[in-house]
Amino acid sequence: MAPNWTTLVSTQALQQALGSDGLVVLDCRFELTRPDAGRAAWEAGHIPGASYADLNRDLSGPVSPLAGGRHPLPDPADLSRRLGDWGVTAGSQVVAYDAVGGMFASRLWWLLRWLGHERVAVLDGGYPAWVGEGGPVDQNVPSPRRSQFSGRPGVMPVLGAGAVAAGLADHSLLLIDSRAKARFLGRQEPLDKVAGHIPGAINLPQAEHLDADGRFRPAEELAAQFGAVLSDHPPSQAACMCGSGVTACHSLLAMAHAGITGAALYAGSWSDWISDARRPVATEDD
Repeated sequence: MAPNWTTLVSTQALQQALGSDGLVVLDCRFELTRPDAGRAAWEAGHIPGASYADLNRDLSGPVSPLAGGRHPLPDPADLSRRLGDWGVTAGSQVVAYDAVGGMFASRLWWLLRWLGHERVAVLDGGYPAWVGEGGPVDQNVPSPRRSQFSGRPGVMPVLGAGAVAAGLADHSLLLIDSRAKARFLGRQEPLDKVAGHIPGAINLPQAEHLDADGRFRPAEELAAQFGAVLSDHPPSQAACMCGSGVTACHSLLAMAHAGITGAALYAGSWSDWISDARRPVATEDD
C-alpha cells in the first residue's frame, strides 16, 4: 500500500518506498533562464521511475500578454489528463522533487492540492540530497500505466489582481511576497520588465524557509517564522505571491508543513500585476 505523505518526505523514506504500488515520482527540475535544462538533467539521470514534469509545458497554461503573468495556472482538464498520463490516480502517493530546495516541485504539490488530491509531497532536499546520500539513479524512460485522473479545482484558494487590490485597500488581506529582498525592493529585476513590489505587501523570501543544506526548516521554526508575519491575521486573510506564482507555492508548502493552512495564492503574482500600467508599484525609496 502506498504511504500517506502530504507535505514533505525524506530521502530515506522515499528510498524505502520505491517500487510501491501507487507511488508516482515526478521530476520537476527546471531553470527559468534555460527552460530546456530541466529535461536535459532528467535525461542524464533521475530517481528510478520518475517521469518529467515541465514547468512551462505541463504545470502552466498558455501565456497571454494581457494578464495572467509568466506562468498562468494550467487548465484543470489539461492538467488532469497529464496527471493521468503519468499514472496518477485518486489513490496515488505522488512525490515531486527538483534541485533547488523544492521551488519548482512545490508548484506541482500546490496544483495537486488545488485539484483536491491530498497525497502529494515534496522530497526534502531534492535531487542533490538524493544523490548525496547514495540514492539510486538511472536513465530509463518510465512507461507508467496511463490512468484517468479526475480533479476539481477549488480546494486551495486563488486570488486575482482585482481581489488583491481590493483586499489591500480595505486592509482585509495580508500579502506575503516570497521573492528575494533585492527584487522586492526594486534593486534588481532579472525576469520582469518592472522592478519593485505591490504597495502594502510584506517580504518573506522563500529562501528563508530552508536551512543551509537546502532542506526545509523544522515545522516549529516555520510556525514561528510565519506567526511573526501573520501576527493577528488568520491564514484565511493572507495570500502568497512571487514573480509568477511558482515560488509562492513554496511558501504555501512551508506553511502547510508548519500546520498553517488556508492562505491563498495570487496566481499571476508580480508578472501579472505589472501587466497593467495603471496598478501602483512601490520600491525601497517609496
